[in-house]
Amino acid sequence: MSSTRRHLRILGIVLGWSLANGFDYAHAQGDEAQALQTVRSEIRILEDRLADQQAEREGESAVLQEAELKAAAATEALREIRQQVAAQRTRRQVLLEKTRLANLRLDRERGALAEQVRMSYVAGRQEMLKLLLSQDSAVRLGRLVVYYDYLNRARSQRLEAVESEIEAFTQLATDRARVGQELNRLEQTQADELKILESSRNERRVVLARLVQNIATSGEEIRHLRDDERRLSELVAELQSLLELLPLGAAQSFPSIKGQLAWPVSGSLISDFGHPRAGGQLRWNGVVVGAPSGTPVRAAYYGRVAYADWLPGLGLLIILDHGAGYMTLYGHNGALLKESGDSVVPGDIIAHVGDSGGQTQTALYFEIRQNGEPIDPHPWMGEDLSPAR
Repeated sequence: MSSTRRHLRILGIVLGWSLANGFDYAHAQGDEAQALQTVRSEIRILEDRLADQQAEREGESAVLQEAELKAAAATEALREIRQQVAAQRTRRQVLLEKTRLANLRLDRERGALAEQVRMSYVAGRQEMLKLLLSQDSAVRLGRLVVYYDYLNRARSQRLEAVESEIEAFTQLATDRARVGQELNRLEQTQADELKILESSRNERRVVLARLVQNIATSGEEIRHLRDDERRLSELVAELQSLLELLPLGAAQSFPSIKGQLAWPVSGSLISDFGHPRAGGQLRWNGVVVGAPSGTPVRAAYYGRVAYADWLPGLGLLIILDHGAGYMTLYGHNGALLKESGDSVVPGDIIAHVGDSGGQTQTALYFEIRQNGEPIDPHPWMGEDLSPAR
C-alpha cells in the first residue's frame, strides 16, 4: 500500500472515530457533521481511485511484458529466418558456380566429340581410298577394322561423358529452381516477421509511453524502482533456497577466478555499481553496459541457468548460478537463448542485447551477487570498461 493510501486510510479512521464517538461540536453543528460525512465519502472514492490506478499500473506492466515477449519472439524468428536466407543465398551462388563449370565442361566435351567425329570422317575416307588401291588389302583391312573399333570406343566414351554432363547440368538447373523457390518463401516469411516485429515494437512504444507518463504523473518512480529491487531480491532468495538442494560442481570455484572474468558484452559503461540513481535516493546494484541491439551476451563463468524469464524492471532476465552462493544476473535482453536448468560454460551465448523492461536504449544490466547481496563486479573482471561518452 502506498504512503498516500495509508495516510488517507488513517485520516478516514480518525474521521470515522470522531463521528462514532460524537464530538460535541459535530452534534451541535449538523452542517459540520454532514461535511465530515462528505469528506469521508470523498476519501473512500479517492481510495478506490488509487486502487484502480494501482491495478491499472499492474495491468500495464503485464501488457508491457506481453508486448516485449512478442517482440523478443519475433526478433528471434527473424534472426533465424535471416540466417536461413543467407544460407540459401550462399547455396544458390554455389549452384550458379557449379552450373558455370558444368557448362564449360559440356562445351569442352561437345567440342572434343565434334572434333573426333570430323577426324574419324576424314581418316575414314582416306583409309577407304587406300584400301581400294592397296595390293595387300587383307592386312590393311584388318588394321583398318582395329582402328575403327578404337575410334568407335573413344567416340562412345565421349558420348557418355557428354550425356553425364547433360544430366549434371539438368540436375543443377532443378536444384537452382528448388533453392530459388525456398528463397522466395523465406523472403516472404521474413517480410511477414518484419511486420509482426514492427507491430510488437509499436505496441511496446505505446504501452511504455503510457506507463512512463503514469509513473511521472503519480510521482512514484522511486517506489517502482524499490518494488523492482524488492522483487529481484525475493526472487534471488527463493532461487538460492531451492538451489541449495542441488549442489553445483564447477571446474573451479567462483571465488578462485576473481579478477579473471570477461565482461558479458563489449561496450561502454553507462551506469556503474554504487552510483546514485533516481535523484540520489537509490544506488545501482550492478552495471549498465551500452551495446547494439542483438549483440551476443556471454556467460561469465561455468554454471547453470537458475532463471530465464521476464521480470518487471529488468525485462528478459537470465540468472546463472555458479555455486557457493554466487550468481550473475543479465537483464534488459532482447532475446533469451537458454532455459532454466541449462548448463553453461564461460563464453556461451546465453542472450542477445535488447531494451526490455521498459528501457529507452539498448544495453545489458549485469550484476554479481554473493549470498543474495549485490557486490561490485569490477574487482572480478579481467579488464575495465570505458565510460560512455
